[in-house]
Amino acid sequence: MSTVKTYAIIGGTSGMGFALAQQLVARGDRVLIGGRSPEKAEAAAQKLGPLATARTVDARERASIAAFFEGSGPLAGLFTPGSVNHSVSFREDSQEAAEAVFKAKFWGQYWTVHAALPHLAPDAAVVLMSGAASVRPIGAPAYAACNAAVEGLARALALELAPIRVNCVSPGTIDSELWRNKPPEVFKAVGEMWEKLTLNRRFGTVAEAAGAALFLLDNGNMSGSTIYVDGGYTLR
Repeated sequence: MSTVKTYAIIGGTSGMGFALAQQLVARGDRVLIGGRSPEKAEAAAQKLGPLATARTVDARERASIAAFFEGSGPLAGLFTPGSVNHSVSFREDSQEAAEAVFKAKFWGQYWTVHAALPHLAPDAAVVLMSGAASVRPIGAPAYAACNAAVEGLARALALELAPIRVNCVSPGTIDSELWRNKPPEVFKAVGEMWEKLTLNRRFGTVAEAAGAALFLLDNGNMSGSTIYVDGGYTLR
């Protein structure tokens, strides 16, 4: 008889995080999900059912992250799907905007893992999230550099925190709320561009990206690696 495990997902109220929570709950595991909006967190927990617990958290604030993990252990795994949207060129960028990318996506994940450490089981798995721009940038140097930094962080943490495993999932453009909430003409233009840039000529899905994260949580022989779920974007 298998033991029910508990996984934490910061950013688990929508998109890839919520899709992973659905996959974990479907197989009988418990999830602790977090997001900035109390309403979205509660709604997500209701959809997931009795195996889900939701808490509000702001990954940009260390005190908020610490409060999220209080009394949560032992955790079998942690997923930190940090998403930011930054497409400003180097010449046009401002200090505030460029540094905000790192604060939200790099430092948010860095300090999340740090706060989670006392609550992780000895054989736990951590999955960070970068983005395919780490390997193939199209402008926006701050965004590309941030994603590359997250992948480097995964490798460094894998060395230091072993036997806890640390990996990274690096998606391309995903058909998620982040893009669906854009004006229709923007969504259409991005879709047409992505068709030209990828091998499978379509957006990825949140279920596909979440499936890669689930693989990294489960596979005991994976550590210090990055999986690119990008439809071949990095090969073009």
